[in-house]
Amino acid sequence: MHMRYSAGFLLALVLNLTGCSAGGDAPAADGRTPVALQLNWVPEPEFGGYYAALQIGADREAGLSLDVRGGGPGTPVEQMVAAGRIDFGVSSADNVLIARSRGADLVAIYAVYQTFPQGIMTHSGRGLKSLAQVFESGTIAMEPGTPYERLLRQRFGLDKVRAVPYTNNLAPFLHDPLFAQQCFITAEPIAARRAGADPQVFPLTDVGYNPYAGVIITRSKVIAENPELVRSLVATVRRGWQAYLQDPRAANAEMHRLNPTMDLETFAAVAAAQEPLIAPADPSESELGTMRLERWEALAAQLTELGIIDRAEPSNAFHNP
Repeated sequence: MHMRYSAGFLLALVLNLTGCSAGGDAPAADGRTPVALQLNWVPEPEFGGYYAALQIGADREAGLSLDVRGGGPGTPVEQMVAAGRIDFGVSSADNVLIARSRGADLVAIYAVYQTFPQGIMTHSGRGLKSLAQVFESGTIAMEPGTPYERLLRQRFGLDKVRAVPYTNNLAPFLHDPLFAQQCFITAEPIAARRAGADPQVFPLTDVGYNPYAGVIITRSKVIAENPELVRSLVATVRRGWQAYLQDPRAANAEMHRLNPTMDLETFAAVAAAQEPLIAPADPSESELGTMRLERWEALAAQLTELGIIDRAEPSNAFHNP
């Protein structure tokens, strides 16, 4: 589980891909509207609500026939949605703003993670007290060019630490007590503990970087031309996440069947760890997945300051159906 910043995404968006738009498929035999949702990774707890929605029949009750499509490394979700190959996919708020700054028509309609789930993992034995101290010695592995890597490099510098590319491999961390790395805070730390390490995690929210994550994206054209489809999908997803948060076991079993590389014990541990990150950040907000303009504005300002985007209209980047 990682925030997905594929190399292909960080290049110019490929907008001339061909294929059918999922929302334009013919109705199913039972009259339900087929709708596909493209994930940006393999089935794991970060997508649990979508599989729970299928299990409880939330899509059927909304008149939809939901097809949840697994992804993997480098799945070009943003390009696929922008090009109309598929109408809905999973991305992140910063990716949305970056894509929009390059002319892509992408709009977020639901945010699973209300609190950004990315962090820096180090060894507890180092006794570090802050993210700043992580950058004072040792080695740190981060994916170059990601917004948070640029923010951390700008904030703390890399002159006192050895910076290496992140490789999705836990072995360097396990074998080097002075090694730190980026992490999805509900994933690598759990794996490290199971491997006998004692990780300490500094969330990136500690330095004020808190974009919505696990956002469902579509195009403004889809919202304008088929608002009922968008509302029905969001309602389906919200019900699925409510069910998954109440009891993730059935959905975990299905995702384990599809992704046997993660055992059921880990599925359960991750599901429990991510729950507080999915809960509404604002106690006054009762509905899962809702987004606020001030969060998008703050993110746009950060990306502009980092030189990642040169323009943004955050009010047009999201839509709460």
